[in-house]
Amino acid sequence: MALADSEWLRNSRVLQRLVAARLALGAAAIVMATLWLVGAIAALPAAIAFSLIAAAVLVTGESAAVVASSAIVANPRTPGEGSVVLDAVLGGLPQPIIAIDSQGGVVALNAPAAAVATAIRRGEPISLGLRVPEILDAIRRAIASNLPQRTEFIERVPVERWYEAIVVPISFAAGNGGATSRLVLVTLDDLTPLRRVEEMRADFVANASHELRTPLAALSGFIETLQGQARDDPEARARFLSIMRVQANRMARLIDDLLSLSRIELNAHLRPSTRVDLRGIIRQVVDGLQTLARDREVEVQVTASADRLEVLGDRDELLRVFENLIENALKYAASGKRIDLTLTADAAKGEARVSVRDYGPGIAPEHLPRLTERFYRVDVADSRAQGGTGLGLALVKHILNRHRGRLTIESVFGEGANFIATLPLAAGTGGADR
Repeated sequence: MALADSEWLRNSRVLQRLVAARLALGAAAIVMATLWLVGAIAALPAAIAFSLIAAAVLVTGESAAVVASSAIVANPRTPGEGSVVLDAVLGGLPQPIIAIDSQGGVVALNAPAAAVATAIRRGEPISLGLRVPEILDAIRRAIASNLPQRTEFIERVPVERWYEAIVVPISFAAGNGGATSRLVLVTLDDLTPLRRVEEMRADFVANASHELRTPLAALSGFIETLQGQARDDPEARARFLSIMRVQANRMARLIDDLLSLSRIELNAHLRPSTRVDLRGIIRQVVDGLQTLARDREVEVQVTASADRLEVLGDRDELLRVFENLIENALKYAASGKRIDLTLTADAAKGEARVSVRDYGPGIAPEHLPRLTERFYRVDVADSRAQGGTGLGLALVKHILNRHRGRLTIESVFGEGANFIATLPLAAGTGGADR
């Protein structure tokens, strides 16, 4: 048996004997007082006996308190004032934290820790409930060296999550005897959001560099050709210059989208406060895309259920939202030959909805959750052929988020798609039907 456990058992037995003695002395005092009241003994002997019994009770009470505090220090798992204080301290902390003794037994843990490691039980060895070799090794090192330890580990079930564990040994004195208690605090921090951001940043840099490198390589190749074999070929020169112009425009659009996305993310916490009318914005976008609609032989029909649909927003950003949605429908769903734009107001929910419905090939269900990711494309070759940058729907999502709105995408493969932008109505907008 461990030394700390032996000391705890010894203190517990002494404490039990002292409590029993105190009860016996108290009973003797009651008996003595009763005998004096009935006249069985004289007042002076009764007073002397009662005083001696009271002093003995006080001494045994003080001794019991000392032994009890020593028992709590020797084994913090013992229910008592010390464990109550420890539970209260850990319970007030927001991050998962576990307290264990020097033998590796769980002394206390708070609710967040119990949610992360559901198998941990108070009074059991931590190795039974937390089967993470990195943490167990860190605990052993902390106990042996009496120095803080740090480690990281991955939980792959039920979903992949990254955690950081900080193991800190602490020693403190308690009780009148100067006894020392040792605990080890294990703190768990969820690093998953940070790791996800790091992965997204790495993917973004890789994708952006790839997207820029492709038109740059094309420009470099055509420049070399024009300087060489096609130097004196007017027909080839005209064709190559036309292609170079397309690639340069594509690169300019990509840079413009990247800058717009960065600016929107920078101001994501600032909600626009200007009242704008969605009907006017939709009318302006449709008028500006009429040439593209005629070229693709697509009919654009606009239906509005309210005279005015006012929202709080940035007009230029909302123009960008509906330009992207309508232009996507014209480019990628032109086979349907028709696009329906529907503007509605839900006064009960305080929302304005703009639906962009096409009747093209639709989108397969496995692509729907990823459409708003940066540089994600259903068909890479077709997107590039249409002049897309892969950032259009990402811009739409971020702009709507800044406006406290949302984007919903509905599609049945082979039956077209419906992109719905929802925005909060400005105060005082009735949205009455015609």
